[in-house]
Amino acid sequence: MSSKKNFMKKNKTKILAIGAHPDDLDFGCAGTMAKLTRQGNEAVYLIISDGSKGSQKVKVTSGKLAKIRQEEQKKAAKAVGVSEVIFLGIKDGEIENTKFLRKEIVKVIRKTKPDIIFSFDPANFDFDNPYRSHRDHRQAGEAVFDAIYPASGNESFFPELLKQGYKPHQVKEIWFSAGSKPNKIIDITKTIGDKIKALSCHKSQITGMKEIEKMIKDWAARSGKKKGYKYAEAFRVVKFRR
Repeated sequence: MSSKKNFMKKNKTKILAIGAHPDDLDFGCAGTMAKLTRQGNEAVYLIISDGSKGSQKVKVTSGKLAKIRQEEQKKAAKAVGVSEVIFLGIKDGEIENTKFLRKEIVKVIRKTKPDIIFSFDPANFDFDNPYRSHRDHRQAGEAVFDAIYPASGNESFFPELLKQGYKPHQVKEIWFSAGSKPNKIIDITKTIGDKIKALSCHKSQITGMKEIEKMIKDWAARSGKKKGYKYAEAFRVVKFRR
C-alpha cells in the first residue's frame, strides 16, 4: 500500500475544493470527495460565483436563482459528506483572476488550512469541450493556483489578512480536475452513487437525470479503464514543497 493511501486513511486530511459555480465540484470530484469523507477526512467547498446565470429552465430573477443554487449546493455537499460550503458571491460569468479574488481565496485557505485543494485545471486550453473551456472555469483555476503559490503561504502577500488573524498556510497538494493530462486515477466504484445523488440535487440546472447519470457513468468508466476500475475520476496532481 502506498504512503499516500496510508496518509489518507490514517491521518485526518483537510480538503478544500474550489469551484467556479454551484454544481462544478459535483461533476468534477464528488465521487472522490465522498470516498475521502467516508475515510474520516474533513472537506469544505468554496464556490466562487453566485450561479445567477446558470439556468434556462427556472424562470426567476437572478437574485432568486442565486439563492436556489446555494441551497442546491448545500444539499449536494451534504450528500458527499462535505461539512461546510462557503460562497463568495461573485456574479456568474464575471470571474476574473484579479487581486481581489486571489485575496478572498487566500483568506479561505488561511482560515480552513487545507492539506489538499481541488480545483479546475487552468492548463486545459484544448477548447475541445464547451463546459471545460468555460471562461469562468479557466479564470477560477488560474486564480486558485496563484492564491496557493506563493500568496497563501507567504506573509508578505496581503499583510492586511495577517493583521486580521489569517496566518500564512502552505497547501501540500492541488488536485486539478477536467484536465487533459491526468496523473492520478481514483477508484469511485463504491461512491459513484453518492456522486449521482449530489448531482440530482441541482434541480434548477439538470433536466433528464437519467441521461446525466448515463453520461457520468460513461465518463467514469473511461477514466477507470486503464486502471481496471469500473468507475473512476481523474486528476492532475501538483505537489508543493516547503
